[in-house]
Amino acid sequence: MGALMQSYDWESHPLGDPLYWPESLKNNIRLMLNSNFPMFIWWSKELYMFHNDAYLPALGKKHPKALGASARDMWSEIWDDIGGIVENILQRGEPFYAQDMLLYLERKGFAEETYWTFSYSPAFADSGEINGVFCACNEETSSVLTQRRLKTLKDVSDALAQVKTMEQLAETACSILSQNTYDLPFNLIYFCNSVGSAAILGGTSGNVADTLAPAVIDFTSADAVWPFAQILETRQPMYLRLSGAAAEVVSDDSVPDAVIWPIFKPSEDSIVGFYVSGISPRQEYDEDYKGFHSLLTGHIATSIASVKARQEILKRQEYLNEIFQQAPVGITMLRGSNYIVDIANPGVCEIWRVNQEETIGKPILEVVPEAKEQGFLALLDGVLHTGVPFVANEQPLVLERNGQQETVYLNFVYHPLRDEQGFVTGVIAVAIEITEQVKARKEIESINKELLATNADLDNFVYSASHDLKAPIHNIEGLVDELKEYLPEEVLASEEVQQLTSYINNSIERFKKVVVDLTKVAKIQREAGVEIAKLDLNSIIEEVCLDFKPDITAAEATVKTDLAADATIYFSAKNLRSIVYNLISNALKYTSPDRAPHIAIATESTPTHLGITVTDNGLGLRETDIDKIFTMFKRLHDHVEGSGIGLYIVKRIIENAGGTIEVKTELDKGTTFRVQLPK
Repeated sequence: MGALMQSYDWESHPLGDPLYWPESLKNNIRLMLNSNFPMFIWWSKELYMFHNDAYLPALGKKHPKALGASARDMWSEIWDDIGGIVENILQRGEPFYAQDMLLYLERKGFAEETYWTFSYSPAFADSGEINGVFCACNEETSSVLTQRRLKTLKDVSDALAQVKTMEQLAETACSILSQNTYDLPFNLIYFCNSVGSAAILGGTSGNVADTLAPAVIDFTSADAVWPFAQILETRQPMYLRLSGAAAEVVSDDSVPDAVIWPIFKPSEDSIVGFYVSGISPRQEYDEDYKGFHSLLTGHIATSIASVKARQEILKRQEYLNEIFQQAPVGITMLRGSNYIVDIANPGVCEIWRVNQEETIGKPILEVVPEAKEQGFLALLDGVLHTGVPFVANEQPLVLERNGQQETVYLNFVYHPLRDEQGFVTGVIAVAIEITEQVKARKEIESINKELLATNADLDNFVYSASHDLKAPIHNIEGLVDELKEYLPEEVLASEEVQQLTSYINNSIERFKKVVVDLTKVAKIQREAGVEIAKLDLNSIIEEVCLDFKPDITAAEATVKTDLAADATIYFSAKNLRSIVYNLISNALKYTSPDRAPHIAIATESTPTHLGITVTDNGLGLRETDIDKIFTMFKRLHDHVEGSGIGLYIVKRIIENAGGTIEVKTELDKGTTFRVQLPK
């Protein structure tokens, strides 16, 4: 601009030769030209224009003719907005400041929407009188447009997160988009039909004629209003210029341009719909504008995928619910600390003697209030807080039936319900009423109480494992497998379905493992004293250590043995191996993360007993927890695999053989197990 001013023919200009200009004007121009901030001076009552290089983007096509021109003429399109401000400065010398002021500038061949932060102040002549206007300004158009578009994107994202159907999706999206008519004069959302032959109108917003928003657009039609078929081939957005009658019916202000963006299925190349948007006649369709449309289309695509996935999940849940309704055992799913009933099949409702429709969504203690004072809440809390299943056999429950208090007996399992992160969020209960069986057994007990008392535990375990739980669990597993065969491959491949089926399969496997463990316990009790042979305890220890060699190496554990010279005993080989295996396994499982594992194994032989001692430097226990570790299904550490039955079996083997097992432990120091077996 300095060079342009020097070459300008000022002799022909009303201001004349710059040599005779006021010093104040020359000083202000010199200051202005050396600034990198956009500035201009309008001099004299005619407001002749001077400006620096930083101001040139504001002029656009008005440069270079703006130099020396009258601001009233050059900015005639906005003089109604700023003329009064300028006159007030010239007459009264009152400065003016505006922030993000909207001005429609004719600098690019159209009335462009622009935003400015600027300060007008009086420019003084050498005599001190006001003889012009000085302005420092900054264009805020990009910032204002960005903030406005970001708000639209956020509003769309928030709103679409709540929709549940495709109809709601299109209507909600268009409703939000209609709030930003500056960037989005009109909007159309079309969804491809199921066979991919046409697009169905989902929603509209803005002042757009019906002729431009047909309910259906056939992809094979040669005179389709919108060229969706071409976009299916190119898979690219398309910029369209609406002309003639079409442009006139778009809106009152006439929107001459539009753009079509294909809506892709997330992470795939298939097109599921189209987003049509009017282009503002007061903006350039630049990269920022395109990016805004791209993000909007992405939000719509993501929401489409979410809605369809949610609909598939609902269908699957309905089908799974049907499966649970047909299960031959009572099943209920209880959610949260209030144990809200999410699922209650006819089997469990028959036990509770309640209407199935009245149970869903209610806390369990509202459904079965009698259970509150009978200890069942404490059992549920135990499973929810520890993640350890609870198995009950012949559990009495007093219920009100037919207006009378009746004691019923149940075999049931409370199993933790976990989310995808492994956190316990509720409880699954599987139950069978065995009231008639218990009554029949009690009648037999009155005939032969001593015999029945001797075998009661064994009968209950075998009954639960072989009759009450195995068959129903296998039935459920079969129903789930049938469900997998029923669902389409794309549904099975979805992340939500895979997570849910994985969770169901894991739950079934846990149920099956409980049955296997119960069977093991019953078997140990029956086999006490059988398969007796003369065994070398030292050899069994060496064999077990060899089996654990990979685990010992992986844990970088040190194993030290101190074995007696004569360590023979008459005992069941598999039972003695089970004792050694479980003790060494626990020492390797429950190591401390703060130190390298060290395990000491020793044997001792006396004339009457053979002993084995296993000491570790692992996590250790509180003294108050020692008795708990020998309880069936009781686990004090959940970070390792196991069902909590190993030490229970070890204790039963030892006690059946007339031996003892002692534990000495200190929290975070280690544990010592000492076993004494009679020879």
